Amino acid sequence: MSKVQTISGSGIPVVGDDIDTDRIIPARFLRCVTFKGLGEQIFADDRAQLRGQHFFDLPQYQGAKILVVNANFGCGSSREHAPQAIIRWGIKAIVGESFAEIFYGNCIANGIPCVTAKAEDIKQLQTLIQTHPQQEITLDLTEMKFRAGTWITLIEMEEGSRQMLLGGTWDSCGQLVHNIDSVREIASQLPYLSWNS
Repeated sequence: MSKVQTISGSGIPVVGDDIDTDRIIPARFLRCVTFKGLGEQIFADDRAQLRGQHFFDLPQYQGAKILVVNANFGCGSSREHAPQAIIRWGIKAIVGESFAEIFYGNCIANGIPCVTAKAEDIKQLQTLIQTHPQQEITLDLTEMKFRAGTWITLIEMEEGSRQMLLGGTWDSCGQLVHNIDSVREIASQLPYLSWNS
């Protein structure tokens, strides 16, 4: 099971409040059987409208690991495809002012920390990333701090989610596989799993 404690890399900003899941991954891409290839379609409509000038198209942000957003990010429908598209593009963590509850839960269930900071700190961080796109930034879930060079700010996260990431227990399937002997033992004792013909 994978523990998530610190994440380092360059950042990518997406500026604006109330960015919903339909903007993150438009509904026409939800017909996929697997999540493979969703990363290529992230913000597809926004990117088409901006004709190559969207942050996810600009060369200086390619390979970024940390997404920096504003308020109520991931609102709208409860599609897991939105965090899956973000993950498959290469993002490992999201820092924002606030997150929609279901989007947040879907991210945690996939091992992606969503941490919050004050609005003024987020705006300052977005400006810093736009000015110095290759600046390495680090999100530290142990110290609950975010660093970009000499700039440091405190971050917040729901404690239960934080402990799941730090301990590696966010991965429910991984926990089942890791504890397969216990699963088999309990399953053997459940009368409704016995089939008598």
